Amino acid sequence: MTTRYNYVIGDVQGCFEALKALLKEIRFDPDLDKLWFAGDLVARGENSVGVLRFVKKLAERGCAETVLGNHDLTLIACARGHKKVKARDNTQQVIDAIDGDELIDWLRRQPLCLLPDRQTIITHAGIPCIWTAEQAFRLAREVEAYVGHDDLSQLDEFLLQMYGEEPTIWSDDLTGMTRLRVITNYLTRMRLTDINGQLEFSFKDELNEPMPKGFLPWFDFDSPAAHTHQIFFGHWAALQGMTINERIQNVDGGCVWGRNLIAYRLEDQKAFSVQNPLADEFF
Repeated sequence: MTTRYNYVIGDVQGCFEALKALLKEIRFDPDLDKLWFAGDLVARGENSVGVLRFVKKLAERGCAETVLGNHDLTLIACARGHKKVKARDNTQQVIDAIDGDELIDWLRRQPLCLLPDRQTIITHAGIPCIWTAEQAFRLAREVEAYVGHDDLSQLDEFLLQMYGEEPTIWSDDLTGMTRLRVITNYLTRMRLTDINGQLEFSFKDELNEPMPKGFLPWFDFDSPAAHTHQIFFGHWAALQGMTINERIQNVDGGCVWGRNLIAYRLEDQKAFSVQNPLADEFF
């Protein structure tokens, strides 16, 4: 099969009606096109279980791939009993589904970093200025080895120590679960860093809002990854799909907040979007 078009799609967060509307808008053909999801397939939308079933079927056909986002990892942690489901996350439906175990098992085997081609890289939150694209891809594999391990005790060992904000900066000397936690935080939770790559977790607002002293959006620093690849990321709804520059593109349109779901076509760099059709009902 020769792929016609590749589309990078931002945070769906369980908004199944919006996803179906977007695929209609781009005239998605599963026999010709391929979808690349930037993570957070699930969470606060109306139908996370429907989204997972749908994307899983597309992936099994070879016409979709996804990275893991922070909400996806949280669902896995909840399903394993290490965290309670928050009511606003609306993901208990996945755990309770007749095929819930199968869906969770599929989800946990997805990567944290994807390379659609030699010039493109996708992670949920971005790539810090202290990493190359190759380094980000390699470090992501370390986490994936635990999250997708056939031995569930390995998964549980990671999940039990996944949450936490320390240390806030990368070092090649980090080991064990501490190392994996920091990698996960960069790839799935990052918004602001300082020039040395130190993470700041509290800021989630628009770019014109005051930021903690010494910290800026990770993409404001010169990025070695952006010198070799075009970087796609989601995670930051306040950016609303902003083009940072010709090498860095956000695809989170804030769909779950009643805004837009975005698909970005790699072949001609064209963006498509639809407003959440349930916006009037829920927002």
